Amino acid sequence: MTTPVLDRAAAGASPGRRSARIPVAATAAAGVAVLAGAVALSVLVGARAVPVDAVWDPAHPLHPVVTVRLERTWLGLAVGAALGLAGALMQGLTRNPLADPGILGVNAGATFAMVVGMSVLGLATVEELLPPAFVGAAGAAVLVQLLASLGRDGATPMKLAITGAALTAALASWTSAILLGDSRTMETFRFWQVGTIGGRGLEVLTAGAPFLLVGAVLGLAGARLLDTLALGEDLARGLGRRTARDRVLVALAIVLLAGTATALAGPIAFVGLVVPHVVRAFVGPGHARVLPLSMLVGAVLVVVADTVGRVVLPPAEVQVGIMAAVVGVPVFMLLVRRAGRAL
Repeated sequence: MTTPVLDRAAAGASPGRRSARIPVAATAAAGVAVLAGAVALSVLVGARAVPVDAVWDPAHPLHPVVTVRLERTWLGLAVGAALGLAGALMQGLTRNPLADPGILGVNAGATFAMVVGMSVLGLATVEELLPPAFVGAAGAAVLVQLLASLGRDGATPMKLAITGAALTAALASWTSAILLGDSRTMETFRFWQVGTIGGRGLEVLTAGAPFLLVGAVLGLAGARLLDTLALGEDLARGLGRRTARDRVLVALAIVLLAGTATALAGPIAFVGLVVPHVVRAFVGPGHARVLPLSMLVGAVLVVVADTVGRVVLPPAEVQVGIMAAVVGVPVFMLLVRRAGRAL
């Protein structure tokens, strides 16, 4: 009954346009190959190159470097996959091509709540900082949606982006005010401030992994819902969807993914913005394809950005949050220009 309509919505294109898409299997295989290459580069490339035999030989003098880089790589993969999936979910849920946890204030909300927790409650470990990160991420997302809904036309893509940018600026200012008045919190928080996956151990990833797993399961399960919502709210309800409940579940997935990623690696913007657009360019708009491939491409982007950051200004490192912005800002400006034409 609903399958033909929903399949056409997921396809989102004419037969001729669909035929121009790269097959999903080929795209996935290419993505896995690129991911494997990114992991290899992340382990072998840095301020000091590591020979391949050091990877397999525990007695090699550079094997400890391999161990540290592997931990850094696993964290980058997890954070990148979480941000890529969160961005795709947010764009599908809001039907806003400019949606991204960094742009719409979700990351800033998580960061602000973490700083308050550090300053007021004395929180320090990742396990302690995860709950305030979730609360801050959820609060910022709700506030942006409410503020953007005011006035004529409701929450348009441009209004959401502008409101998110304004809230991000406000939260950044309040965060800075707290840090300037509390040197102890500043000392703790500077570890996260610019967005980095260096200097963390596997225990950090272990603490956040359950939340990332739950968020990923909820997010991937929402693929058909997002395809249905693309048809419009009324038609989605007519097709039997309980849209209010479904939206809450997808929003919960976004909060878990973005909040945990921020707690683990700090605020890394633009990954969730860029990745879904890249994926849709290859496989089309169907979320059953877009969501898992966004995880894959997001993981690749963060790991590659981290690797490039290690070698671009030797012997210093450029943090992954900065490298992601170098890629993301031009793409964001292009998307804003296109969205402005559509309004």
